[in-house]
Amino acid sequence: MYPTRILRSALPQIGDEKPNITGFSMRKFLAHTKKPRYDPWERNEAWRYTGRFSRFNRYRYALPGFGTAVVAFTAYCIYEQLFLKKDDHHHGEEHH
Repeated sequence: MYPTRILRSALPQIGDEKPNITGFSMRKFLAHTKKPRYDPWERNEAWRYTGRFSRFNRYRYALPGFGTAVVAFTAYCIYEQLFLKKDDHHHGEEHH
């Protein structure tokens, strides 16, 4: 290592409290971690998570006919129990 680099690292730099031999500055590290990284494709991918494709709507529209099917099945079960009577009395007839 050149002596000039050693001397330069020993001199205080502007903005740093102490010079560091490794070149790592915790202050700079924390400044970069607080800011989100720029994503050039973020705008193009935003449609996947908004509007009709939001998380709520994805689950809401996952089974589009399920509600109608539940109502129709319940109505049929009620109709069957009230109006369609099962004839359990055989009156002497035997089944084949």
